Amino acid sequence: MTCLLLIGPPGAGKGTQAERLSEAFAVPAISTGDIFRFNVKNNTELGVKVKAFIDAGAYVPDSLTNEIVSDRLKQADAVAGFLLDGYPRTADQVQELDRLLEADGTALDAVVLIVADTEEVVARLLKRAAEQGRADDTADVIRHRLSVYEEQTAPLIDLYGSRGLVVTVDGLGAVDEVTGRILAALAARGLNATEEAASTT
Repeated sequence: MTCLLLIGPPGAGKGTQAERLSEAFAVPAISTGDIFRFNVKNNTELGVKVKAFIDAGAYVPDSLTNEIVSDRLKQADAVAGFLLDGYPRTADQVQELDRLLEADGTALDAVVLIVADTEEVVARLLKRAAEQGRADDTADVIRHRLSVYEEQTAPLIDLYGSRGLVVTVDGLGAVDEVTGRILAALAARGLNATEEAASTT
């Protein structure tokens, strides 16, 4: 059973690496953002609740986010492990995740922190914005998002660092190179990918 948490700034390639790690360890990548979007798109009861906060320009409260993650971790595909992406984001969410995992007799094996040079990330996101026609994603907006990320995640990194769980990996370079760095760092902690995945990276 492998339980991982992936943390990284916008534009660091976190989504791509989450998919690859999911395959490598044969566990589901659980993204709260994806869950929110799926439920809103399908107009589920949960989606209606989430949409009300999003439409009001407010954060989805911890209580609702915790409920969503708790429900997702109980599903059959997550019984043998998981990769969390986008959760927890606050100290309160960390406490709730601790409680959920303790109740199941499990714990996080590692927290993968993808780091990237700010200027490189800004350039990458500006390029993405231009390709996708996101005129609102200006350099100032992107820098603000990065500063909010730093404010939100710094306490989490310190907290998990004090538990000896953080594995820091350089997120710049070719996708395969970054994946290789992550797998090597996890292997050094005794967390090995499936043989099939290891042979293809």
